[in-house]
Amino acid sequence: MKYYLVVGEASGDLHASKLMRSISQVDKDAAFRFFGGDNMAASGGELVKHYSSLAYMGFIPVLLHSRTILRGMDLCKKDILSWQPDVVILVDYPGFNLKIAKFIHANTNIPMYYYISPKIWAWKEYRIKNIKRDIDELFSILPFEVPFYNKHHYPIHYIGNPTVEEVHDFKTNHSESFDHFVAENKLSSLPIIAILAGSRKQEIKDNLPDMLRAVQAFPEYQAVIAGAPGIEPDYYSHFIKGKNVEILFGQTYRILQQAKVALVTSGTATLETALFDVPQAVCYHTPLGKIISFLKRHVLKVKYISLVNLILDREAVRELVADKMTVPDMQQELRNLTGNESYRESVKVDYKKMLSCLGDANASINAAKLIVQLLRN
Repeated sequence: MKYYLVVGEASGDLHASKLMRSISQVDKDAAFRFFGGDNMAASGGELVKHYSSLAYMGFIPVLLHSRTILRGMDLCKKDILSWQPDVVILVDYPGFNLKIAKFIHANTNIPMYYYISPKIWAWKEYRIKNIKRDIDELFSILPFEVPFYNKHHYPIHYIGNPTVEEVHDFKTNHSESFDHFVAENKLSSLPIIAILAGSRKQEIKDNLPDMLRAVQAFPEYQAVIAGAPGIEPDYYSHFIKGKNVEILFGQTYRILQQAKVALVTSGTATLETALFDVPQAVCYHTPLGKIISFLKRHVLKVKYISLVNLILDREAVRELVADKMTVPDMQQELRNLTGNESYRESVKVDYKKMLSCLGDANASINAAKLIVQLLRN
């Protein structure tokens, strides 16, 4: 069968590539075409457009690049119509993907499947109407989404979490020592503070400068930035110039495997950090911090922004968001995480509870079997 996938960011590219390989195990005749990234391209099939040319976030960046986004959307619609796949599989990225779903549903009989459901439980809950209308099957990777969609009388499939699978696979195949890691990357022998400042330029611009200011108060550690996939190294240059910090690309999991503690923006990175058992502070700066804090309290439908806390339904890791993301607050939380052993251990105990909520490490094969079965039926 022919599978068309649409992805809009780095984490989706990784998840989709694993799904593609799993589908190929179940459907030996599988053919793929996609909007995606390097991981998907390495998994086979034909890359139509790289996600990096469309990965804008925030009202102003999206507005400024609206022509580029609309051209990409038009190309995607036309390419799907031309290729006539057996199914379109949308991966997260709801602002773009729900518009694709609406068009394809209205103009064809091609089934629309959604892998990694839109986070409408956080905000824009009204999008449930679009999902009910345009999406034939929805596959969830977060257990708390099941009761949310049930509340709306829309049954979904929980298939486990692909990040659990990806981290498990990495740990199984990579057991290097700290000494080997630092020697290979020409780092010092000091323990590592990992910095994961986001996967998009706007996130990096908003978060990285204050993160770097915070870690300067810890000379007994070395700060290592995990360079984001799809972001050119030169973009980081003016942020790190003159700073006592190293940056490594394509090594996020290796950094986390060796880190003592981490500063992390929200999103999949918070879950990855937890699965590597690294105590973390979740940091997310936004312009107009006090306004955003008000909206977080009164507009958003959820209490937390990190996946760790959302899964556990309590603040297991400290969230420093909007006007609460200050250099002194980050430094205080780093002191707690590095100097208070009982505090560190309480975080790690909560990580174990979180993992038990997520289930086994077979999300992509679970999803692949179900997708192929549904299509064949």
